[in-house]
Amino acid sequence: MNRLSGWLFTPMPLARVAVLRLLVFAFVVVDVLLLHTSGWYHGYADPVWYEPLVMGRVLHLPAATVLLVETLKWGCVAAAMAAMTGRAPRLLGWAVAIGWVWYQYVAFSYGKVDHDRADFVVALALLPTVGLAHLSDQRRSEAAGFALRAIQLAAVATYFLSAWAKIRFGGWDWVNSATMVRAVVRRGTPMAQWLLEVPWTLHWFQWVLFTAELTSPVIFLLSERWRRRVVAGWFVFHAMTYAAITIAFWPHLVMMLAFLPLEQYAAWLRDRWGRSGPTRPSPPAEERPDAQPAAGPTMRDVDHSVT
Repeated sequence: MNRLSGWLFTPMPLARVAVLRLLVFAFVVVDVLLLHTSGWYHGYADPVWYEPLVMGRVLHLPAATVLLVETLKWGCVAAAMAAMTGRAPRLLGWAVAIGWVWYQYVAFSYGKVDHDRADFVVALALLPTVGLAHLSDQRRSEAAGFALRAIQLAAVATYFLSAWAKIRFGGWDWVNSATMVRAVVRRGTPMAQWLLEVPWTLHWFQWVLFTAELTSPVIFLLSERWRRRVVAGWFVFHAMTYAAITIAFWPHLVMMLAFLPLEQYAAWLRDRWGRSGPTRPSPPAEERPDAQPAAGPTMRDVDHSVT
């Protein structure tokens, strides 16, 4: 238990949390306004179509109204933009979490539930617990370590449980049938249409995907260098998926960044921007605040000569 506790609460840089929070809140704005916008028009739906999820039944959440969805939508945007300043991290962070989760709930209470948003909920709930954290904060914190570790676990669980669900609900036919062929036929792009002429490639890809998801927890056993490579490999996979069938797990991709040393990338960008930005000529030595006075007797010398 001590080893498990030490692993869960390994101190991590506060700057990493600061960078991840900035990316998370920026994504909330993009998601609400551009990506996952189905929640807003449910305010116009007849309440008879409202089918509350478990959260709605427990909290007795009402059916959507125009006023409710507009408040949640623009409240999320305003709170996220305010939270990006780094001020009041707990208050603003949890305000974003409540608004965004409720807005997603409105969307999912009238249709399917997207599983790629579970780990994002974990991030919104736990990142505010770290408190104040700045982009250049070199301190390490157990609270930061736990928040980042929980996000990592949730991100990996998304992969692993997806593999388990494939076998639980689809059986081994999921990897041995024409699952990917059907996906390409339904929503394939010109880039993927040629794969229908070589169907064994899609069958092979199903097994590769299933194996990668099933073995995803191995990432916790890898070195830092290989962990970065695995994350890069997952990003390449998601890019290929989007190029082939226009499916992307945007919030999940943001959460995968918790495996990376974001504070190092941010420092590199700041350093590069500082070197490439406009430079101002240095003032003459005598005009600089820290410039030393010209050679001559000091006050101590003067006092000594007087005495």
